[in-house]
Parts: sequence; structure tokens; C-alpha cells
Amino acid sequence: MLLKARINEDMKAAMRARDASRLATIRLLMAAVKQKEVDGRIELTDTDVIAVIDKMIKQRRDSIEQYEAGHRQDLADAETSEIAVLQAYMPQALSEAEIAAAVTAAMQEAGATATADMGKVMTVLKPRLAGRADMGKVSALVRARLSS
Repeated sequence: MLLKARINEDMKAAMRARDASRLATIRLLMAAVKQKEVDGRIELTDTDVIAVIDKMIKQRRDSIEQYEAGHRQDLADAETSEIAVLQAYMPQALSEAEIAAAVTAAMQEAGATATADMGKVMTVLKPRLAGRADMGKVSALVRARLSS
């Protein structure tokens, strides 16, 4: 089943169950997906939908930090529950060992030996790890390996 179809079915199930918070989050996700499709005049693939979900999760994590800094735990809790709903659509996260192995393989594939080759390595890694690993941490790992 395509990810968009699964999200749509979950939206219908949330409506039937009268789960307002889950329904609101799924509707936000569907709106973001549709907006991306309209803007690009394309039909999004599962990979594209995962990128949209990943962006939404990052936005919510940033919001949580801001709310906690402003002592608004009620709003931070709402954002946390939205992350839990969105996280259900993300692929299984990779372990540290799997990420390290992917970085090693990408470095060999790109023939990277210096920090200047970081872009080549990240170009190889991004499609492989999208949605399954925090690309900021992957980037830091690549930089550390290339600089040593």
C-alpha cells in the first residue's frame, strides 16, 4: 500500500473513532502533502511523502524547544503527541552501527579521502538514509571520518 493511501485510510479511521487530536494531525499532514503536490505539479512518491513528514517532525521538535523555554508545557505536550502520530509513518530508524556501515560504504563508493569530498559522500548517502537517520548526525560522522 502506498504511504499516501495508508495515511488517507488512517484519517478515515480517526474520523470513525472520533479521535480529534489524531485526526487533526493527519489532516495537517495531508494538507502539507497536497500543498507540495500542487506547488510542484507532481504526484509525490513515498520517498517525497517521507521527506514532508520528516520536515514536519523537525518543525515540531523546534516548537517543543521554544515552548519549553517559554514554560508552556501544555503546548509542548501537544507537539509531542503530534510527533508520535507522524512518527508512525516513518520507516524504521537505522541503528548507529548500520549508519556507520552506510557511511563507510558511501566513502568507498565516492572515493572520498579528504574533507573536500564530503559533498560527494552526502550525495550518495542522502537517498539511502532519507527518513531513516538524522542527516545532521550523519553529516557530523562523515566530517569526523574524513578529517581523521
